[in-house]
Amino acid sequence: IWCQRAPAKALFDLVCVHLNLAERDYFGLQYQNPRRMMVWLDLLKPTLKQIRRPKNTILRFVVKFFPPDHTQLLEELTRYLFALQIKHDLACGRLTCNATSAALLVSHIVQSEIGDFDEVQSFQHLLHNKYMPNQDALMDKITEYHHKHVGQTPAESDYQLHPAKDREGTKLSLAVSHIGLLVFQGHTKINAFNWSKVRKLSFKRKRFLIKLRPDLNSAYQDTLEFVMASRDCCKTFWKICVEYHAFFRLFEEPKPKAKAVLFTRGSSFRFSGRTQKQVFDYVKDSEFQKVPFERPNSLTPSALIRLTWCLRVLMLCWTFSPSFFQKCPTDKAYFIAKELLTTERTFLKDLAVITVWFQAVLGKEDILPDSVRTLINTNYDPVYQLHQAFLKEVEQRLQQWEGRSNAHIKGDYQRVGDVMLKNIQGLKQLTSLLQRHGEVLVELERSCRASQRLQELCREFEQQKVCYLSLNMFLLRPLHRLLHYKLILERLCKHYPPTHQDFRDSRAALADISEMVLQLQGTMMKMENIQKLLELKKDLTGIQDLAIPGREFIRLGCLSKLSGKGLQQRMFFLFSDSLVYTSRGMTADNQFKVHGQLPLYGMTIRESEDEWGVPHSFTLFGQHQSVVVAASCVSEMVKWMEDIRMAVVLVEQSNRPSTDLLSTSRSDRKSPEEGGVEAESEEELSASRSSLERQSAQRGNTTVHVCWHRNTSVSMVDFSVAVENQLSGNLLRKFKNSNGWQKLWVVFTNFSLFFYKSHQDDYPLASLPLLGYSLTVPAETENIQKDYVFKLHFKSHVYYFRSESQYTFQRSVPLATCCVVFGCVVTSSLMYYFRSESQYTFQRSVPLATCCVVLSSVVW
Repeated sequence: IWCQRAPAKALFDLVCVHLNLAERDYFGLQYQNPRRMMVWLDLLKPTLKQIRRPKNTILRFVVKFFPPDHTQLLEELTRYLFALQIKHDLACGRLTCNATSAALLVSHIVQSEIGDFDEVQSFQHLLHNKYMPNQDALMDKITEYHHKHVGQTPAESDYQLHPAKDREGTKLSLAVSHIGLLVFQGHTKINAFNWSKVRKLSFKRKRFLIKLRPDLNSAYQDTLEFVMASRDCCKTFWKICVEYHAFFRLFEEPKPKAKAVLFTRGSSFRFSGRTQKQVFDYVKDSEFQKVPFERPNSLTPSALIRLTWCLRVLMLCWTFSPSFFQKCPTDKAYFIAKELLTTERTFLKDLAVITVWFQAVLGKEDILPDSVRTLINTNYDPVYQLHQAFLKEVEQRLQQWEGRSNAHIKGDYQRVGDVMLKNIQGLKQLTSLLQRHGEVLVELERSCRASQRLQELCREFEQQKVCYLSLNMFLLRPLHRLLHYKLILERLCKHYPPTHQDFRDSRAALADISEMVLQLQGTMMKMENIQKLLELKKDLTGIQDLAIPGREFIRLGCLSKLSGKGLQQRMFFLFSDSLVYTSRGMTADNQFKVHGQLPLYGMTIRESEDEWGVPHSFTLFGQHQSVVVAASCVSEMVKWMEDIRMAVVLVEQSNRPSTDLLSTSRSDRKSPEEGGVEAESEEELSASRSSLERQSAQRGNTTVHVCWHRNTSVSMVDFSVAVENQLSGNLLRKFKNSNGWQKLWVVFTNFSLFFYKSHQDDYPLASLPLLGYSLTVPAETENIQKDYVFKLHFKSHVYYFRSESQYTFQRSVPLATCCVVFGCVVTSSLMYYFRSESQYTFQRSVPLATCCVVLSSVVW
């Protein structure tokens, strides 16, 4: 009973009046057009112009706009209709979500229809009622959720995905939400563009265009282009975007544009109806007559509450703020076991860099000597296989501990010492292989010197994203993992009382791993030094025979050298026999060009700030020349002076003169490069290298380059502490000016944070070098209002990171502190000062002591 020539709004209003629906603007009428596309009925146009054959057309009254939170829906009837919509779309397969989210939704529907869990009744009900496609495969998971209903899974579902491709032809999906535009690859959100960053949306034939507002810190170009299946698909999605933007962002309905007299350009489509704010104000302030409505018996008021909870889970997919974590045990032992799991995942992927990725590259060309190939295979493959089996055991144990598997069993599986003891006993059988890992490092380097092509192949492999660290660092990973096991077991034994069921196995495992570490300690220290010398060799040009027997690396960092042209930035490298200074060159690999060498034998050192009037300066007096240098601060000056003095004492005790490191003989005074150093500012690095939006560049992000740009230094002691203290796991990240939190898999190693979408990714999306950053707890004025949050900032760059638990927070912050600027630690009103006898003792004490501080009450 409606006029086909009347605007479609007349029909829509009749439906809403029939339902006595006040919050009608969240809904719309949808139909299938002649091209078999589901489109929205335009309420401003006559129905007859849109539906050519009304008798054969079915109109669907469906939800059109999903708010970020179901509590924004004020009417019970509105929430009821939203719940029915979810149930219907899940059943017909229109609701795109992963298996976990689907099982959780079905479990709440079953709970609403039959009540509390009964094993026989629940199973029979699922057999006779189909709530989703492929339901049989998820029967166990549905009943598990129905029985427990604990925790909240991350909302990885999306309501309307529109297939598209980028310029490279990659298959993607586009979606629109109250916050902006979303880009998916499969079920994974890979990007989001907030409405505030979008300047214009348009389409041209099959191409959907997003024009962004200028942003100097963004890695994206001004205009993004996506190709859709057809022009109609493109226009349909564009209309949805226009309506979503107007409904959620505007305060009132936009006014219609004046019609052009002669020519029209572009579409005349505009949003019609009230905005969300207008709907909210209308329902809240009006005297709308609420008429009770009857529900089927299968959807009771308690069922409505549960289904609206499901609705909230689904609506989280629009905000994509993963601020809820799955409920888990609160015992500290559980979190220690979880740290074992997360770091083991990272370690196994690091091993795969050698056993899988590097081997695949070597298999393409027969240039590696058979003896070296055999050496790698026989010494790494058994270790890789053992850790594969160990990771599966740890994953299964954590699932049992969390109640996600064999949930009826309690106590027997709430431990991890027995699993670690079994693995470490297996590792002890491979001790002879671990001892030869250093030999692999030396033989591979020798083969690279003998074969130019092999050297190029290794360099090309290091440029691949999967090789996020230098290749030779991955070769030493199995030795470093022993140190991690030792630290984990020490914390576990310290936590357990002697009467705990897991104490005996944990203590036995600690005794075994301590024995292995002691046995391999000499090999480990020797190989770490060789690895560091070989890595520095790649960063330096104009030097020869750096990695010779007896030479040890001590410190590298930035100092200003005083010359006739004033203070000039130089990169200094302190070895056990000499001090080398360089400047950043113009090579393709951004190598540092050696300017001079100062033998340590017979060298003296003294502070010279008063003499030269340069803050934090000191003079190095060699046998043939003297050099005046200045550090960036007092602490840097003290580190350099103490390390140099220590090295001078050691070289004089050995009574061994220094070896010439330079390729050609040159004196400091005759160096032609003194005035030709490439001018670079610290801002350049902060705008490029330290940005999370930049892709990792392995050679550009080496420790040497970071120290150059951040004007700081690191020692071999710092590297050793960093090797022992590595961490992996999920963190929530937030930028300074952003609203939401993004969940990322984060790996902390080598003075950097490496960011992944999930632990299953093969390579990091980006990295953040931490040297030079300051670490604090957010102030109240920053309005974070979340627990377990720490802040990293360097100049204008500010990042917030949120941990999932207090344990993770206390583990993450001290380790990050090892890489950032140390300040004064204040706890309540008590303050203590400690003085070490040497720089070495200080560098060893501070990071390790920091790891023991309860950081919830600490201010940097």
